[in-house]
Amino acid sequence: MVVVAGRTLAPTAVFDTYWRFAAARQSIYLARLRGVGEPWSDDPILRDYRFTNVYRAADRVSQFLIQNVIYDSNAPDDPENVVFRVLLFKLFNRISTWRRLEGELGAIEWRTFHFPRYCQALDAAAEDGPIYSAAYLMPPPKLGERSKHYNHLRLLEHMMRDGLPKLVSSAKTLTAVYERLIKYPSVGRFLGFQYTVDLNYTPLMAAGENQFVVAGPGACDGIRKCFGLEATGIEREIIRYMVEHQGLHFARLGLEFDGLFGRPLHLIDCQNLFCEVDKYARVAHPETAGISGRKRIKQKFRPSREQLAAVFPPQWGLPSAQ
Repeated sequence: MVVVAGRTLAPTAVFDTYWRFAAARQSIYLARLRGVGEPWSDDPILRDYRFTNVYRAADRVSQFLIQNVIYDSNAPDDPENVVFRVLLFKLFNRISTWRRLEGELGAIEWRTFHFPRYCQALDAAAEDGPIYSAAYLMPPPKLGERSKHYNHLRLLEHMMRDGLPKLVSSAKTLTAVYERLIKYPSVGRFLGFQYTVDLNYTPLMAAGENQFVVAGPGACDGIRKCFGLEATGIEREIIRYMVEHQGLHFARLGLEFDGLFGRPLHLIDCQNLFCEVDKYARVAHPETAGISGRKRIKQKFRPSREQLAAVFPPQWGLPSAQ
């Protein structure tokens, strides 16, 4: 039994799977980072299906954001340019779209932003394939334009002219940025939180990531599988419980987990882990029901041929492996 927010919860078998999954998935990441060849795991589910990394910042898209969007040595690092680049990338959340824009437009900078040129470049990219990732997709705001990506560009333009970069660069907390973001059309609570975390990777902010968390639909599904119906309504408190008691549960299960070069799991990581454990449990614990009712994992694992790199926000004080 565990007590969270005054409720006594009876963890299911998926609760222990959560910790075992975290340790095993992090072990795979570290092995790949060291250049160790396959197989990276004797778990057939981890071998056959695609799961994100335990640490959000270590994932491929987040790594691209950190290395190529935020800390690109050729890009100006003033607040307007940094915020513009981060939010433009996150609107599409697709590496190929960013590269296509750079190829068509040259340097991506707010001072040279021209709505028709960006629309034209995105139109051309859309003719060749998807320009949006399936992850963190923002519903198109209704801002009078004829296509989804035109409306997204208008929203970004509005954010920039509304003084968002100044607020981000002066913010002392995640909450200050989050509360501004969720006031914009189509930026809901979950996306607002995700965008806030991304902006906190920049040199403009250095807020602690354990200030607050927003549980997305996938995380709520994973929490339900770990704790049952009694967890409804206290999802944020449960995620905080996982952060605060991680050492206890890794030790209880005899699991080795040294974190990310010594960095323990933070709220955003435990939130994401619930999403991944929801997927894992569809195969490992098919008898345990979630909220969505999904029964299978869609994406198969196909290892990239690219050597992994590990570059993290300088304010974290972690070593980088390139």
